[in-house]
Amino acid sequence: MIARRSRFASVVLQILTVLVVLFTAVPLVWMALSSIKPTNDIMSHDPVFFFRPTLEHYRGLFTNGNHVDRYFVNSLVAAGVSSLIATALGALGGYGLSRSTMRGKRHLAFWIISTRMAPIAAVLLPLFLIFRRLGLLDSLSGLVVAYLTFNLPFAIWIMAAFFDSLPGSLEEAARVDGCSRWAAFWRISLPLTRAGLVTTWILCLVFSWNDYSFAQTFSGTSSQTLPIAATQLITQTGIDWGQLTAVGVIVVVPMVIAGLAVRRWLVTGLTLGAVTGE
Repeated sequence: MIARRSRFASVVLQILTVLVVLFTAVPLVWMALSSIKPTNDIMSHDPVFFFRPTLEHYRGLFTNGNHVDRYFVNSLVAAGVSSLIATALGALGGYGLSRSTMRGKRHLAFWIISTRMAPIAAVLLPLFLIFRRLGLLDSLSGLVVAYLTFNLPFAIWIMAAFFDSLPGSLEEAARVDGCSRWAAFWRISLPLTRAGLVTTWILCLVFSWNDYSFAQTFSGTSSQTLPIAATQLITQTGIDWGQLTAVGVIVVVPMVIAGLAVRRWLVTGLTLGAVTGE
């Protein structure tokens, strides 16, 4: 009976895994196939599985004044710079939070992550007024600052969890050998949390790359990002589904490549960087 139940549970788990993979992969595959389908096949009432591939939708994105190449660069710069700054500052803040012995440290950690939990709509207006006063509207630097507002709390929180998992005796041994606090952090603690740094950077990059609300509110004609480019294909005269699916592929592929390139550190970071109980 135990063996039968074990086999049944294994079969059910495999079926659920297949269903989850299909639920995740089928829309992406369909989007990728639609991006290389002729327009008539996309608009066909019946699904078309056999067609002659075409790159007309991708060519249309980079011509006719769409400026998708500029939007791509804007997304890359804003998301890349903000994620790097968030990771660097998050490592410093997380280390300080982890090694601090002050009273109320748990409350401070919760307050930091609670700022990330706040709805984006609640901070759009205050940030808009601040950015307008500082002249940060319609600029990549403004987008970088905006992305930091929700990336930095997350980076500090997750890096604090990684530093909590490191025994303090390692740093104490380094300081006995003559290292300063900074040298012990730089030479001992930081290299040992490499998986956490990569995990934090990738997650912050994905959050910034996929952002729509902040980009829609704070960007302008010279700083628009790829998610904004997708919305411009939805007009009163109709929706260009071919170019829309092509934009979707351009948005998804870089993040998939980045995730696959660092998947070893990402998996390690996600499994080891759990919230500590202390």
